[in-house]
Amino acid sequence: MKVIAIIVQSVNGRITKGSDPNVYKWTSQEDKLHLKETIGKASLIVMGSTTYEEAKRNITLLPQIQRIVLTSRPQDYAQEAVPGQLEFYSMAPQDVVKKYGEMGHKELLLLGGSKIYSEFLKQGLINEIWLTVEPVIFGQGKPLIDTDRNVSMKLLSLEKLNDKGTLLLKYQLFFS
Repeated sequence: MKVIAIIVQSVNGRITKGSDPNVYKWTSQEDKLHLKETIGKASLIVMGSTTYEEAKRNITLLPQIQRIVLTSRPQDYAQEAVPGQLEFYSMAPQDVVKKYGEMGHKELLLLGGSKIYSEFLKQGLINEIWLTVEPVIFGQGKPLIDTDRNVSMKLLSLEKLNDKGTLLLKYQLFFS
């Protein structure tokens, strides 16, 4: 299964502005459109519980898109679960890839946050990163990745999304 991490960050590599996890406050309209279009083509989306909490008011459940939220407390979300559309699990990244690959999914979109990106990266499970870089610098905020693993990448494409300089970079990852 191909795993694509969909990421937005500041120029200095922050995925949050300070302690506020709501990226919708500072990302460009063009990035929001890119995210919406990308999600609309997906059949499987995985995110962490913090990302889910920030995004849930913007999520429209559709039967053709299966969303998996990884959390250490899946029981806390039992009332929100919709089988086949929105499910909550405490699973290791490699188990997620194995389970849903065996179910026939060819692609998994990984939407964050930092902990989820780091866990999948540590296991060598991310094939591509689609990275939007917004032309802002944040003095504080969560870093994109927290891992000691070294990864080589090859730029697949570069697109300027707006006149401000928002960039969409697509990379292929190589693990050694």
